[in-house]
Amino acid sequence: MKNTKIIIMGLLLIAISCFFIFDLGQYLSFDYLKSSQETFKDYYQDNKFTTILSFFLLYVLVTSLSLPGAAVMTLAGGALFGFLTGLIVISFASTIGATIAFLTARFLIGDSIQKKYGHKLEDINKGVEKEGAFYLFSLRLVPLFPFFLVNLLMGITKIPTVKYFTVSQIGMLPGTAAFVYAGTEIGKLDSLSGILSPSLLLAFTILGILPMITNKILGIIKANKIYSKYDEPKSFDYNLVVIGGGSAGLVSSYIASAVKAKVALIERDKMGGDCLNTGCVPSKALIKSAKVMSYINRSKEYGIDVSGIKVDFKSVINRVHKVIEKIEPHDSIERYTKLGVDCITGDAKILDPFRVEVNGKTITAKNIIVATGAKPFVPPIKNIDKIEYHTSDTIWSIDKLPKNMVVLGGGPIGCELAQAFAKLGSKVTLIEMADEIMGREDSDVSKLIRKKFEADGVNVLTSHKAEEFGTAAKQKYITCDHNGKEVKVKFDLVMVAIGRKARIEGFGLEELGVELSDRGTVIANDFLQTNFPNIYVCGDVTGPYQFTHVAAHQAWYASVNALFGSVKKFKVDYRVIPWCTFTDPEVARVGLNEEDAIAKDIEYDVTTYGIDDLDRAIADGEDHGFVKVITPKKSDKILGVTIVGAQAGDLIAEFVLAMKYNIGLNKILGTIHIYPTMAEANKYVAGNWKKANKPEWALELIEKFHKFMRG
Repeated sequence: MKNTKIIIMGLLLIAISCFFIFDLGQYLSFDYLKSSQETFKDYYQDNKFTTILSFFLLYVLVTSLSLPGAAVMTLAGGALFGFLTGLIVISFASTIGATIAFLTARFLIGDSIQKKYGHKLEDINKGVEKEGAFYLFSLRLVPLFPFFLVNLLMGITKIPTVKYFTVSQIGMLPGTAAFVYAGTEIGKLDSLSGILSPSLLLAFTILGILPMITNKILGIIKANKIYSKYDEPKSFDYNLVVIGGGSAGLVSSYIASAVKAKVALIERDKMGGDCLNTGCVPSKALIKSAKVMSYINRSKEYGIDVSGIKVDFKSVINRVHKVIEKIEPHDSIERYTKLGVDCITGDAKILDPFRVEVNGKTITAKNIIVATGAKPFVPPIKNIDKIEYHTSDTIWSIDKLPKNMVVLGGGPIGCELAQAFAKLGSKVTLIEMADEIMGREDSDVSKLIRKKFEADGVNVLTSHKAEEFGTAAKQKYITCDHNGKEVKVKFDLVMVAIGRKARIEGFGLEELGVELSDRGTVIANDFLQTNFPNIYVCGDVTGPYQFTHVAAHQAWYASVNALFGSVKKFKVDYRVIPWCTFTDPEVARVGLNEEDAIAKDIEYDVTTYGIDDLDRAIADGEDHGFVKVITPKKSDKILGVTIVGAQAGDLIAEFVLAMKYNIGLNKILGTIHIYPTMAEANKYVAGNWKKANKPEWALELIEKFHKFMRG
């Protein structure tokens, strides 16, 4: 493949060089055309087929090599063949030549660029896939934009060849027609500038803008068609109605009230949503208690002999609820009412794009944001309905530490709570259907966490598929399939942590016809609009990331677009999304890991630093884990970072900032980090990258310089 590219590139260079060396451009000049017009016409009259074929092939050659002279040849075609024949011949020849240039660019550099910079081109590729034909058509209508650049740039993208040919054929037709017609009137022209008059250029520019204007008009027509069956109020009770009082809904309401919009927030249950009441807050409070117990169990490592310590699980759970109570005011009705939000407790149902029913009353809204979150997914395992099971929603209601606990699911929630309960004294079995726990992470991460789990007493069963629940002699058990073998695990309490499912039922979404994905999430465009342009969505109910911080991030875009979209809309930015699984050690991630880089066919370097070498980690007894950075070959640009270790969720922030603002490892290495802190790990991994990429030639010169200075 490489040799083929070299040969083709060589042939292209030879052909283009010959064109300029032998001054072949003189035969494609306006003056030569004028002087030879009669000779060409005489030859054409006697050899029509040969002339047309030769002209066609020459035109294809000129355009495929991006040589100057296509404009003159178009004039010549009009002068020789007349308008209709000339238009047909030149239209197809120019499109074929452009497509050859497009395919050549794709073969020589397009595939390589996609392979090397595919992660950077993701948004462009998505845009081309969605609206590439539209933008290509606009560019083709404007002859001011060099067509050879269009061929080159589009060759780098993933636009299909057939689509490229078809759109180019149609898009170049008006410009080609103008030049061919000018060719038929060549006797009246003194130069090429006579064709490209200001009025003609303005007309082409208007043609180029026309598709964009048309697209806007079509959007308005489409919206009017959607709304035609509904009675739009002449005035509205609210600028914005937000359904759901979790992270996404709270932030949406806060932003709307901050810009003085009239906003209503409807929540059926507790303000704060899952994060405050059943998710992030209670789980982290429990994990902290488990962490304290683990330090007590390790007290001898720190020179402290502790005996007779036991876990009062009821007090642990009480503390969890006290933590929730302490944070509740941040998300309370009282606080948001003071901010200017009308907080309504009740079940919301969207009646139509402008009306929401709540507590038997109908309120009207110019825009609606759906932020109803997600709930635990419960798989249809046989007999699951015959046992009492818990999820992340209900586990906080227990007040007795289970002796034997089964956790179904090796994702973030399952891993965090399985380890926490084990540290508090439960005998925990973690069952995961896949080959590894924490499936989103690299294998080395999963293996390290599994080893730590087993050290903490968690029995990890991977490649075990839950088949059936049962009871024998008052003992509950679950039957799993492990590579064709039946495995039974006894338990007192089982927690299902398979995943989460978007909350879409009961809000009128399906009845209204809001489009849903195969995963059961609400489909949204880049501006977080549903198929109803005034109904927006954010948070777990739409995804693609089910994190509290992403829900809040989306909420800004949803609220701003809902309130100001008629003036300016903003595409939601997913470029740098971090997350953390709060196991012990923590696992924090931003950007690509190795598996992602391989899947995207990106050539990368990996740089690691072992936290077991870090002074502060050693002093704290937390000397385990690593920092792993993914960079392009021979570049310090950060593509992704994984940190496994104590406080990883805090340490990752430096890399999130670096990736957001294109700061490389060299800048991190040159930044002072306080000694002794865990944050030094970030500097040391940057130092390891520098060592691996040191300029040997420069060091050799420096060595010679020092030798010279010694005399």
